[in-house]
Amino acid sequence: MLRRYFPILEWGAAYNREILTADMLAAVIVTIMLIPQSLAYALLAGLPPVVGLYASILPLVAYAIFGTSRTLAVGPVAVVSLMTASAAGAVAAQGTAEYLEAAITLAALSGVMLAVLGFLRLGFLANLLSHPVIAGFITASGILIATSQLRHLLGISGGGENWPEMLGNLFANLPDTNWPTVVVGGFATAFLFWVRKGFAPLLEKFGMTKKGAGMAAKAGPVIAVVLTILAVLAFDLGTRGVALVGAVPQGLPPFAVPSTDMGLIAQLFVPALLISIIGFVESVSVAQTLAAKRRQRITPDQELVGLGASNIASALSGGYPVTGGFARSVVNFDAGAQTPAAGAYTAGGIALASLFLTPLLFNLPIATLAATIIVAVLSLVDLKTPGQLWRYSKGDFAAHMATIIATLLAGVEMGVIAGVLLGLLLYLWRASRPHAAVVGRVPETEHFRNVERHKVLTLPHLLSIRIDESLTYLNARWLEEYVLERVAERPELRHVILMCSAVNAIDATGLESLEAINHRLADGGIGLHLSEVKGPVMDRLNGTHFLEELNGRVFLSQDQAWSELAADDGEIAPTDHMLARGLI
Repeated sequence: MLRRYFPILEWGAAYNREILTADMLAAVIVTIMLIPQSLAYALLAGLPPVVGLYASILPLVAYAIFGTSRTLAVGPVAVVSLMTASAAGAVAAQGTAEYLEAAITLAALSGVMLAVLGFLRLGFLANLLSHPVIAGFITASGILIATSQLRHLLGISGGGENWPEMLGNLFANLPDTNWPTVVVGGFATAFLFWVRKGFAPLLEKFGMTKKGAGMAAKAGPVIAVVLTILAVLAFDLGTRGVALVGAVPQGLPPFAVPSTDMGLIAQLFVPALLISIIGFVESVSVAQTLAAKRRQRITPDQELVGLGASNIASALSGGYPVTGGFARSVVNFDAGAQTPAAGAYTAGGIALASLFLTPLLFNLPIATLAATIIVAVLSLVDLKTPGQLWRYSKGDFAAHMATIIATLLAGVEMGVIAGVLLGLLLYLWRASRPHAAVVGRVPETEHFRNVERHKVLTLPHLLSIRIDESLTYLNARWLEEYVLERVAERPELRHVILMCSAVNAIDATGLESLEAINHRLADGGIGLHLSEVKGPVMDRLNGTHFLEELNGRVFLSQDQAWSELAADDGEIAPTDHMLARGLI
């Protein structure tokens, strides 16, 4: 029981010096990557840069104790940072103590929600967000995030709650562009884009191994930070209008207490819930992908507890909502991390940076952090998915595009809500119109297939209908209409067989519809039969009066039903369908 809720007891029992070495090496690499990322994402969230460091210490330790993924790296991420800025900005102005309090309270609320969902084993609720909705939300968020940072590259004021507002403010303030800032930001952006693809091959030419060069390339943001700080010092750019990070508090995270104001909590409840769901979906997707590569497994419900503990730890240490990040988790995996202890060691590295390196960040241009964010989030923008969804499923395409449009025009919260609602509506619409098919027998076999797709044998007095969904209140009336319409088309009909091989459940409304069909057919002198009914479904039917009132029979297989009921007519008679198909 203890190991179930404290996975550290499981992997910690086998911890040794070899694993320690691998974890420490991975921690060093991830720490180098995480420092500039933490500062940049705090800026995106509208918070002081040091808050990003605070959110990268205790949360990692908490996840190491409660998390089940061996390689997931928890911390600030772009999408959650944007959602935090949106939620906190709705209740307080950026730069105020109330704004920071709102961000801390968001982390606490999110942590409690995640932990409660985990203890109640409700991880399946994340399935409410379909892949098209998630993909659309992330693409739109990437566009919003990149647009929001352009003002820092240009050295102008701006901002806004949605994309049109951001673009309008950008164009309105273009005359105030600070050209030294443009040079610094343009250099940092171009350098970071080049580092992603060009730095590793260059290092390989100098004799570094492919893996080592790939790891070294991850330090590109740190190099950009160092170079731009040196440029500020060399050319005194601070006096030329280049915005700098300025004084960053030195020391370990302070102890913080989330707000207990019920009014504020009520305002932040829905945003915290959305942050929790989005963060969990992103985190568990990354964790499952990496675990599969090593034939390991994660426990989604315990992941909820782990992420909940991480967010609570973030709140108590002055941070804001966190989750598992894709980029740093992949780096952690590639660097050879073996256990969550690598995250705890990373936390130690961030703590040392908070103690000793923050004075060096005084002259760091904000444009450099903006460039770091832009380069990171543009990889989230997926322009291929809409075309793929259009070709595969028009309904999923509609959900995807609706999420993108709603997120861009109405903000991140409304984007998620719109995507979820449209996804649910599409699901209900599909469920209310299930697939059913008239089937016939494939010649010289015991198989039955759709008459519209295959050359099959049919009988004028026998109608076989395959139902490809469970019978529920959503589709029961539709099934009645479908069966009765097919019956009306066949004046010689004497038997109807419902092939139930794909029916996994029949609810009360579905049962009522079967009873109605049975009575209608009986009144017309037509027998209703069932075939291939699954055991659990049959158990439910045995507890009702339906089988007693059924005017036909229940057959073990469709072939048995066909064979016995075909004999009722003496022989297989030619039909228009068979003649059209050239079967006789």
